[in-house]
Amino acid sequence: MILVTGATGHLGGAVVDFLLKKVAADQVAVLVRDASKAADLQRKGVSVRVGNYHDYASLVQAFQGVDTVLLVSTSDLNDRVGQHLNVINAAKEAGVTRVAYTGVTMQHLDQSPLKDFMGDHFTTEENLKNSGLNYIFLRDGLYSDVLPQFFGPHVLETGIFLPAGQGRVPFATRLDMAEAAANVLAGEGHDNQTYELVNTESWSMADAAALLSELAGKNVAYTDAPNNVFTDVMKKAGVPEGGIGFVIGFANAIGKNDFDMPGTTLEQLLGRKPTSLKDYLQATYFAG
Repeated sequence: MILVTGATGHLGGAVVDFLLKKVAADQVAVLVRDASKAADLQRKGVSVRVGNYHDYASLVQAFQGVDTVLLVSTSDLNDRVGQHLNVINAAKEAGVTRVAYTGVTMQHLDQSPLKDFMGDHFTTEENLKNSGLNYIFLRDGLYSDVLPQFFGPHVLETGIFLPAGQGRVPFATRLDMAEAAANVLAGEGHDNQTYELVNTESWSMADAAALLSELAGKNVAYTDAPNNVFTDVMKKAGVPEGGIGFVIGFANAIGKNDFDMPGTTLEQLLGRKPTSLKDYLQATYFAG
């Protein structure tokens, strides 16, 4: 049996959807904090287990009879490493064979503005390696899906305004990464492997602006805004300081090429080309 944590979230939910196309529903389980949110899955025959990363006993109970756990990294930053370690230790106690973990594909971690935030992923990988369980590292790249949040709701009128320099990212869609993860979980021969789920080419914010310009039939500019100017503009727009800092951290990391690690693994796991940035932008902004 394959159990997916975070199954009511975007990534976990998509992985479950793809798994159900590959394996019988009675071979799939989900871990949720609120069973009512997984009622649709339960009706499909999926085993719904209630627990959370802070409650070790609930995890041990939830993992009974499970062979493979997909640990979807939590967005709860309150001792994220400790939460993940609870999952790993509970899986071992419950007799789970392997744990797959959704980490991140990036480089230059020690010099990255996202060192503390992203470092948790690599600490979790080390803890999983040291557990003695079989592991699978599914290192996600940056989602194309985050771009609308970075661009703002009126990007076709205002252009892209970010402190991201000319850095490049092999953006891929969350759905492509979820499908690849499901293929790995339902397949064989993946134990103790690391898969970097990124696109085959990289794009800068200037590239994204050029693609939007081409699709819109008008000029959509990219402004490489200094951090202080970006902060002032966002404050005047009413964006909370925490949100501003979050975007600056990612934008600066993009500018330093921390995510510029294109590859072919995602393509191989999908058996097709991943969705390109142009196709994603087309579907997101011009589908109507």
